Amino acid sequence: MNRRKTWLSAGALALAIAAYGQNSQAFHGEVSDSQCALNVHSLTRSHQEMLKSKSMGGTSNTCAVYCIQRLGGYLVLSTAKDVYRLDRSDLVHGFEGQKVIVTGTLDAKLKQIHVLKIELDEKQ
Repeated sequence: MNRRKTWLSAGALALAIAAYGQNSQAFHGEVSDSQCALNVHSLTRSHQEMLKSKSMGGTSNTCAVYCIQRLGGYLVLSTAKDVYRLDRSDLVHGFEGQKVIVTGTLDAKLKQIHVLKIELDEKQ
């Protein structure tokens, strides 16, 4: 009886994972920090003002890392139209300030992407 329950549970899990993966899509943008991307200390939804002031580093990467570590920001994907929170900092860390393609599922209510995969966008 235990074996049957185990197989049924494994089958249900496999179906859930397959269905979950079918809703995934690709998002193109820049991994940023919420401070710059949401205009907390930026007027252009970018690192432009902070880079000019040189107060938070000299690159988009150093600015994003500084804001996340010292100002309480969190990782986001900044696209041409929207800003989405990224839920897997373990996968996204190291891509700060980079143009990327994030494969994941979107929770539209939370404006959050569940990250399944991230890679550099070579076309950018």
